[in-house]
Amino acid sequence: MTAGYRQVMDAWEDYCGKLEGYYELDDGRLLVLIELHGRGKTSGLELGQVTPKAAGVFQVENGKVTKLALYWDRQRAFADIGLGPNEAGTSSWLHRLR
Repeated sequence: MTAGYRQVMDAWEDYCGKLEGYYELDDGRLLVLIELHGRGKTSGLELGQVTPKAAGVFQVENGKVTKLALYWDRQRAFADIGLGPNEAGTSSWLHRLR
């Protein structure tokens, strides 16, 4: 996993992720919302122009991460945890997760 992630990061200058929020889900899962920043070393393309909103879903058991799913497309993360596109953009959805 480290080698694969290093390849992704090596393609970018000033690559970083900014935490937007995190929410406890059912059965020990945690949804983490991330805004990505960086500039392509070859293209000069700003990462925020391509896919600024990312997410991670962590499975936590006994205080340790046992499974991690990272998403470049936040909407796909919402779908995988069972939220429809209409629910994911609403304040009621955020309230329900808090």
